[in-house]
Amino acid sequence: MSGELFARVADLPLIVEEYALDRLERDVSSDFTRVSTIVRLFGMGTEGVGEDVVYDAEDHDVLQEAGPTLPLAGDWTFGAFCDHVESLNLFPEPPKTPVSARYRIWTYQSAALDLALRQAGKPLHAVLGREPRPLRFVVSLRLGAPSTIAPLRARLDAYPSLEFKLDPTNDWDDALVAEIAATGAVESVDFKGHYKGTIVDTVPEPALYERVLAAFPEAWIEDPHSGVPEIDEILLPHRDRVSWDAPIHSVADILALPWPPKMVNVKPSRLGPIRELFAAYEHCEANGIRMYGGGQFELGPGRGQIQYLASLFHADGPNDTAPTGYNEPSPPAGLPDSPLPVQASAIGFRWG
Repeated sequence: MSGELFARVADLPLIVEEYALDRLERDVSSDFTRVSTIVRLFGMGTEGVGEDVVYDAEDHDVLQEAGPTLPLAGDWTFGAFCDHVESLNLFPEPPKTPVSARYRIWTYQSAALDLALRQAGKPLHAVLGREPRPLRFVVSLRLGAPSTIAPLRARLDAYPSLEFKLDPTNDWDDALVAEIAATGAVESVDFKGHYKGTIVDTVPEPALYERVLAAFPEAWIEDPHSGVPEIDEILLPHRDRVSWDAPIHSVADILALPWPPKMVNVKPSRLGPIRELFAAYEHCEANGIRMYGGGQFELGPGRGQIQYLASLFHADGPNDTAPTGYNEPSPPAGLPDSPLPVQASAIGFRWG
């Protein structure tokens, strides 16, 4: 029944006394400096944590300058706190991109869920009535500018069993595509066809689609440039392996896709409100739509939280939720292989 998942957490008592903000920063493998903010909610001698994955560093700078000024203190239920958060203006200045509003709602609600569960002395999986499972993951990677096999080869040399989600770009020629295909390590290809005004935007090029789809006949095809006639024609025989990410913010967005999907990326921070996220899980399960999770280059506890959710709802999918070390320009030795063993905390909404 729709809404049952959220109903399981909505009545959890929640006491918030104060909160704090911590800034994190790290260079990551997609050639940019990632900034995120940890939100810590305090109450009854414990804390709940969430991670703000807004991409624009200026939005984090403004948040830090403003400090913890939101009226969050009170004696709530988790559901009432979620409603309250969604009623607030969470940005001291308007965000650089509209989707950031969903990311920040996710931040405060995930921290509140962690705090409510810790105050109740229960883990998320017990409250939801689901059992966490070992988590299969893939590593999301771009191949530089100009593109070469080197970033992929370096990771495979260190971790031979890794699987990848790669971002094809228009400089992928026949020789490079053949090199990549020969590794046998590509689980999905992400054309970034629905990103606008970002550093990962791509110009739709039918020749690239023909080249990549032929070389990777079993790979998932994420976010193609739908609505481009030549590309739509190329995609027609491959629709069963098309998945969607950037357009998915709600169940309504899944229903509005160009054709009924076999697979979607249910990215928690992009859905934003936890009520919307849980509704998407329920919709996909009820309609036989496979799922996987996606990351946002989290630097702190947010990564563990999306791994936890993936272990509950789509542990066997091609989850773009690799441990954060794999997102570093040169991943260190000793990182865990896929699948990750279950690391759900004994209480709260934490993993590892």
